[in-house]
Parts: sequence; C-alpha cells; structure tokens
Amino acid sequence: MSVQIAKNVLLIESAAIKQLASRITGDFENIISLLARTRGRIIVTGMGKPGFIAQKVSATLSSTGSPSLYLHPAEALHGDLGRVTREDVILAFSNSGETEEIIRLLPIIKKIGSKIIGVTGKKKSTLALNSDHVIDSSVKREACPMGLAPTTSTTAMLALGDALAVALMQKKGFKANDFAFYHPGGALGKRLLITVGDIMRPKTKVPLVKPDTLVKEVLIRITKMRAGSASVIDRNGKLLGIFTDGDLRRHFDKGEYLLNSKVGDVMTRNPYAITSERLAAEAFKILSDKKIDEIPVVDKKGKMIGLLDVQDILKEGLV
Repeated sequence: MSVQIAKNVLLIESAAIKQLASRITGDFENIISLLARTRGRIIVTGMGKPGFIAQKVSATLSSTGSPSLYLHPAEALHGDLGRVTREDVILAFSNSGETEEIIRLLPIIKKIGSKIIGVTGKKKSTLALNSDHVIDSSVKREACPMGLAPTTSTTAMLALGDALAVALMQKKGFKANDFAFYHPGGALGKRLLITVGDIMRPKTKVPLVKPDTLVKEVLIRITKMRAGSASVIDRNGKLLGIFTDGDLRRHFDKGEYLLNSKVGDVMTRNPYAITSERLAAEAFKILSDKKIDEIPVVDKKGKMIGLLDVQDILKEGLV
C-alpha cells in the first residue's frame, strides 16, 4: 500500500513538472535578461512551504554567480525591507498569489522601484497583477490526497527555480572554475583550486643531495627525514635527478659497491617534475599515469623548491 502511494506521488509530481516545460515562453527569456543585467541582488521571498523553496532557490542563485538574498516576508514588514534597493529584483513565490505577508510588501516594493517577478499558480491573483513578469507554477492537483499539504505545487516551484538558475548561469557565462570559487570546501572546488604549491612539501623537508654524495649517505638522509626519495641537485639548486627505492632495487645486485657509489651514477636522470602553480589534480594524473609516488616541484628555471607525494594529495581528499 505505502509503496503504491509513494509511486503515485512521484508520478503526479513528475507529470506536473513535465507540464511546466510547455509554459516556458518568450517572456522567460526577458526574465533571464532582466536578472542577468541587474546591478543589485535577486531577492527571493516566500511564506510557509514556498518560503523554504525560496531559500533554496536563493542559495542556488548565489552559488552560481548571481548574488541573492532570501527575505522573510513577515520580517520584511518589521524592518528588513531596508535591505531592498531599486537596483534589486524581487522573485516572489506564492501558490495562491494572495499570501497576506507578500501582498502587503508589494506597494512598498513598487515605491522603492524594484522589479517584481511573481511565481504563482494563479495568473489573475494580486501577486500576478502587480508583478512585472509572471511565471505560471500552477499544477492540476497536489499529491496530498486531501489536496491540502503543499506537495506538487512546491515541487513545481523548486523546478522552476532551478530552471531560472541554470538558464541564468549560462546567460552569464558561468564556468566550472567560477563554481569552484564559490565552493572551495567541496570536492570540485578542491580539484579546481588547490595547486601543487598549496600542498607540496617544502625543500627544507626534502632530502636534497649533490650527485657526488655516496648512496649510503643518501640512505641515511632519507631515513632521518622519513622520506621516500632524495632529490639530486647541482650547486645552483637545479634538479638533476631523483633517487628512490626503485633505483635502490635496480642496482641492488652491486652489493656493498652500491653503498659506496655516487648517487649521480645510479639515480634516475631527468625525472618527471612539476611547477608549483599547476593544479594538484594534474599532479595526481601524472603520478597515476607514470606509476610513481613522488614528483619533484621546480620553479620555471628548474630549481628544486619542493616535493609532492601521492599521500599529500590523498590527505586533501582530492581523489
């Protein structure tokens, strides 16, 4: 029984959303153009359940490059209207179009000079008649069997809010890098914002040796610094090579002779390296593709400035 009820709710609400598409007309383009050129903020308002939808829509707009503010209509009547300027655009949600708190705001908003976009299920309502643009959010019926609890109507409003936000972000040329800028704590933001320089180990924490250093001394340095490799540099600090446990294994058949060899004779010459301004995600791809665990970080002149270990990337949660 409950399974069928749940299915019916989803079918009712999905059918309502599908019907909304036929109502997206030429005026929708005018609405997007208005929102795109506004020099103020998109102030979203709604009371009750539509108020929660308004908060979500406002958050989506803000995170996709359109400064927005949620304005509680009741609080607005007690001073918060001072947040509204003539350069703002009001996006008001009300299924009936007769929500008392919103209707009482309309004459004051008009006096301020803000444009009003009404999202309502009643095209002849007070909200619709006093809006500069109207988006029809009407539905045939609520999914609630008594037709009382806002269900299908709020789903329709949410879908229309998403449609507005997505159309607007494309109108404004909002890109993935812009999204990352507003979401620095998210996985996408990390992948698109964190650079090698942000998480690399500085050269003070990396075993740096000259090519004539004996392998046994290099191993001691690696052990003391708890590193997985040593970077070999010339007297000017330029990277010449890297000595890893892989190099040690490859030359292990030399026995004691290996320990007394110069590291420059057994190191990996011209190793893969990366500059600090490159994205950490790019570094991880190199590490994965080349099947290596560490990559030296150099400046534009090839001088050693640090080291990036795959563990540093994993700790940041980039993968």
